[in-house]
Amino acid sequence: MLICSLAGSNGVVYADVSAAVPDRAREQRLKEQIVDALLDGEPIELRTAADEPFLALQTDSATVPARGTAVILHGRGFHPDWADVVHPLRVGLTAHGWNTLSIQLPVLGKAARYYDYLPLFPAAGARIEAALDAARKLSAGRVVLIAHSCGSHMAQHWILSNDPATGQPFDAFVGIGMGATDYQQPMREPFALDKVKVPVLDLYGDDDYPAVHRLADERLAAMHAGGNAASAQIVVPHADHYFRDRGEALLEAVSAWLDTW
Repeated sequence: MLICSLAGSNGVVYADVSAAVPDRAREQRLKEQIVDALLDGEPIELRTAADEPFLALQTDSATVPARGTAVILHGRGFHPDWADVVHPLRVGLTAHGWNTLSIQLPVLGKAARYYDYLPLFPAAGARIEAALDAARKLSAGRVVLIAHSCGSHMAQHWILSNDPATGQPFDAFVGIGMGATDYQQPMREPFALDKVKVPVLDLYGDDDYPAVHRLADERLAAMHAGGNAASAQIVVPHADHYFRDRGEALLEAVSAWLDTW
């Protein structure tokens, strides 16, 4: 696949991510597996502005009224009830007063890599926007956008694609394992954290991928440029990129930070 680049009016080089088609058959298989085994929450169908349907899992807060809704974006090729990262937050945050809305992002075949996913970023953005709209209707509280790995790339592409003058349709952004790509496939777009004026949490494990660690200073500088005093960068001890066996520590870090603002 040929990936070109375009220079924006601000001089930043953005990836040329023209429209591509998700693997809808794989999404359907994932949906059937998830719905059949689901124990917590309810499967619902959301639709993009172009009337494209996609799966979301809605899980209600254990307390009423809820503090708000957390929209959760999984990593590359996974699904909205993925056992690592997603499920601990999707279910665990409800005990901390949050509704959660975990969505199916566009997927490709299992062998697809970071550069293969770049053309799907616009399709992902349409789903993110629809999920945020649904979250506002779900409760009157705050809306938090939580994104892991490639889900954070997709979210930040969507942020970069929107007019910053319109503001963000969310009240906080949590990026987990930001900056992870594949070997010899560096990021093709800059971080959008300087464009985010609401609180940002940059969260990663101390055993995360080298690129996530290497780009930590760049992310921190972008967050400082965003200018929100509530933004923070947190490293979770003994955690890898997928927070295997560290779901409780991940939940505690996210929920504790949400309690600070």
